[in-house]
This record gives sequence, C-alpha cells and structure tokens, in this order.
Amino acid sequence: MLPPRQQSRAGGPQTSLSLVPLDTRLSPEEPRSNSDNLRESPTESASSRETWPTADAIASKKIENGKAEIDCPEQSVIHRVSSADKISLQDIARERVDVICEKMHHLPEEFLEELKNGLRVILEGGNGSQHREEFFILQKLVQSRSDLTAKTLIRAHRVQLEILVAINTGIQGFLHPSISLSQTSLIEIFVYKRCRNIACQSQLPAEDCTCETCTNSNGFCNLCMCVVCSKFDFEVNTCRWIGCDLCSHWTHTDCAIREQLICMGPSVKSGAGASEMVFRCQACNRTSELLGWVKDVFQHCAPSWDGEALMRELDFVSRIFHGSKDQRGRKLFWKCDDLKEKLKTGKVDAKAACRAILMVFQELEMDSPKSLENSEGGRLIAPQEACNRIAEVVQEAIRKMEIVADEKMRMFKKARLALEACDRELADKAREAAELKMDRQKKKVQIEELERIVRLKTAESDMFQLKANEAKREAEKLQRIALAKSDKSEEEYTSNYLKQKLSEAEAEKQYLYEKIKLQESSRVSQSSSGGDPSSMLMYSKIHDLLYSVPPKADSQSNECHPFRTNP
Repeated sequence: MLPPRQQSRAGGPQTSLSLVPLDTRLSPEEPRSNSDNLRESPTESASSRETWPTADAIASKKIENGKAEIDCPEQSVIHRVSSADKISLQDIARERVDVICEKMHHLPEEFLEELKNGLRVILEGGNGSQHREEFFILQKLVQSRSDLTAKTLIRAHRVQLEILVAINTGIQGFLHPSISLSQTSLIEIFVYKRCRNIACQSQLPAEDCTCETCTNSNGFCNLCMCVVCSKFDFEVNTCRWIGCDLCSHWTHTDCAIREQLICMGPSVKSGAGASEMVFRCQACNRTSELLGWVKDVFQHCAPSWDGEALMRELDFVSRIFHGSKDQRGRKLFWKCDDLKEKLKTGKVDAKAACRAILMVFQELEMDSPKSLENSEGGRLIAPQEACNRIAEVVQEAIRKMEIVADEKMRMFKKARLALEACDRELADKAREAAELKMDRQKKKVQIEELERIVRLKTAESDMFQLKANEAKREAEKLQRIALAKSDKSEEEYTSNYLKQKLSEAEAEKQYLYEKIKLQESSRVSQSSSGGDPSSMLMYSKIHDLLYSVPPKADSQSNECHPFRTNP
C-alpha cells in the first residue's frame, strides 16, 4: 500500500468543518491536509462529507499566495431598497445571468451580503428538513439550466457567481467573506474544470488521469476525493482513507467496507496459494494488501496520537480485519479489540497501547510465510529458487522505487499546477488592477470636467445676478422718473383746468356785465320815463351776486375734482 504521507505543504487546510449535507459541527480532529494522505470515512453521513477550511487555513492560504487581507470597517449607512428592486435566491437560480447582474449593480453591498448570509443559513441546515428542501429546489433550478456556461458566467456579478457556485456544489465556503477566489477559478469550479475543494483547486482531471472515474465523474478529483462517494475532507495520517498502490486513487475506509471492496483475496506478496485481506480499487479494479499498509500507518503516525485518536484508529483496523480468515489478520483483529477494551477501562495508557500494537506488527512480520521460509536453518536451496527469490527482491525494490518516483512526479506536477494557478491568478489580479486604474483615471477626468462645468455655471450665475441687480436699479430709477412726471403733469393739468375755468368765469362775468350794463341803460331810459320797481330789485340782486362771491370758490371746487370736464 501507499506509505502514510505528511502534510504536503505548510499552511494547508486547518479544519474539517462540514458543509454538506447540512452539518456544520466542528470535527475534533487535529488540523490536517487535504489530498495525498491516508484518510478515513467513519460512516456514510460522517466523514464521507465535504469540508472546507476555517479562518486559520484561509489566512495561511492567503499568505502562501502572497496576498494580504485588509480588514475594512463596517459601514453604518443603511441603504433602503424598494420592493421592486429586490431579488431573491430563487431569482438568481432561475433568471438570466445578464438580467440579475444588471439588478445587482444597482443594489447596495448590505443587501448582497444579506443574500449570501441567507444562503449560508440554508446550507447550515439549522431548520432541518425545511432548509434541505429549499436547498434541493435551488440546486435543481441551477443544475437544470443549460444557459449557465463559461461564456455566460464571465459576465456575471461577483456575488451572483459565488451564490451560483455555492448552490451547485453545496459548499458554503464560497460565500465566506475571507475566501477570495478569482472569477476564472469560480467559473472553472462551476463547469467542473477545477476541483471544488478550496484547499486543493487542482485542474480536472487531476494529473491528466484518463481512468473511467476521472473521465466520467463531473468534478471528481483523484487527489482529494473518495472514488466511491466523491467527497473530501482534510484527515491525514490515519486509517480512515485507503490508497491504491497502482493508481494512487483514494477511498474512504467506510465506503470500501460498505461496497465490499475490502475482502479476502490472493496474497500480493506471497503469490498463489495464500490469501489475506486485500483492498480492490474501484478505479483500476486491482488489489493492494492491507496488513503492510496498516503497519506503516501505525509505525509512522501512532507515536503522535493521543488516547482518543488511537482508540479510533484501532476501531478502524478492527473493522478492516473483521472478516479476515487468515491467521495474521485474525490475530491483529483480536489484539485491536483487546487494546480497545483496555483503553476504555483505563488498564493501559495510550503510550503502552501504542507500544503493544507495534509489537504485534513485529510479531506478525515474523509470522509471515517469507519469514518462516527464511528461518529454516541450514537448508540448501536450489539455484533456480535462489534466483527466483533474488528476482522477487529486485522486483519489490523496483516497485517501491517506481512508487517513490511516481509520488515525486505527482508532487512535481501538483507544484507545477499550483504555480500555474498562481501565475494565472496573478495575471487576473494585474488585469483587474489595470482596469481599476483606467476606471480611476476616467473618474478623475469626469470629476475635473464636472468641476469645470460647476465653475462655469457659478460664473454665469454671478453675471446674471449682477445684471439683475442693475436692471432692478434701472427699474427703480425709471419708476421714480415716472412718478415725478406724473406729479408734474397732474399739476400742469390742474393749472390749465383752473385757468380755463377762470377764463370762462371772466367771459361769463363780462357777459353778465354787458347784460347788466344794457339793463342799466334800459332802466335809466325807463326811469326817465317812470320804470318798474320790480326790475330794479332784480337788477340789484344780480349785481350783488356777481360782486359778492369770492374768487376761490371755483378753485376749490376744481381741486376736489381736477379731472372733471367743463359742462
């Protein structure tokens, strides 16, 4: 079997927080790496689940990629959104990409964050069956659409793309504010061209594998996923995962037991005639021996386990060799059960149990058929048999060297893919930075243009205000002139009216004077001949009337009615 591997890189994934399906409890396990390590799978619904890294892993991943995370203070301004502008998760899963993108560009960041939080709550499954049903409806809507391709998703809004990827994969890590993947990576994850494991992100198919599993299973990554259930976690240095010696694909131990991939079979090392517990890989349909693999895991990793971890690993070994019919497998099964009971009752501590199990492996190695053959003292062997044994040793050495070479080659390919991914991401970031710089320059030019227009409009406003003030002063001046002329014309009219009345009065007076004079002359003529006394009385009244009226009477009457015309 493949040897137990340490973490492939420092600062790898540091948790096994479950995302799917609807289980968010933290695993008590020690932080582990994600892919090419020995792994475990407790049950169908336990470690056969997809997990994602927490904040520590995210921080280490960002440091590894040369990124610095900047904490921005939360904005206290609340932008209100009308009901007509609001969108829901169903709208994002159902409507066209460009329509939702256009709406999202007009929505505030607070509303978009609320959408992501709502989907996170659904993925966490706090409300049980209701949240599961909501998630299944959203996932069915997304996966039934044929328009969600790489060409259409390139025009999607960032938050829209994160929500679509989270719905399609069922992993809420894509909604985490501290995880920032490039838009290209999100699109590749959505269309199954990149591993959905945030800590792996290998291009698919991984290592250009051409096996049926990697070719036909959408989104499957042979570096970090189980061949049976296609799920991943970050457990390493454990018997929970089994690796194939030949194709290096990995399978959860529980999945292998459930699918009956662990069974009795011909011994890989001893040849025909002997049988032992073997693992049949579902990817390549070839077998690998289990006893040597379990021994390597315990020899490399058991000294660092605590009592609880050792108990779990012994339980896995017991389950692996539960159906063993060979003597060594049964002996290992009985010893594991015995050590588990002693650990539960406290009869032995973790270190003593570790030493005991390692001693058992040494005894089993001594009990192997090859050891028994080698222990036969003084027996001469035929040259042909000696050659065969030497050939077996050489073949075993070559096989191990090939395994090491393949492992080195995989590590090299993985490092190269990671470097290429970093280069692509760096190019994306450089392009985004150039676009932001161009946008900033455009905004600066627009601001300068607006400031120039504002200054121009301000100058025009000042000029119009000055002209308005001058026009106001001119109007007041004209109004004063008009009032003065009006007063003068009224005085001239009154004077002319009075003069006219005076001339009329003079004319009437002259007329009466002439008439009186005529009457006097006629009276004198009559008095000389004995005139009428009544006519004399009338004459005296008219004379008194003419000369007794003051001259101002007409003037006062005309002043009261200056614009009255003559009768």
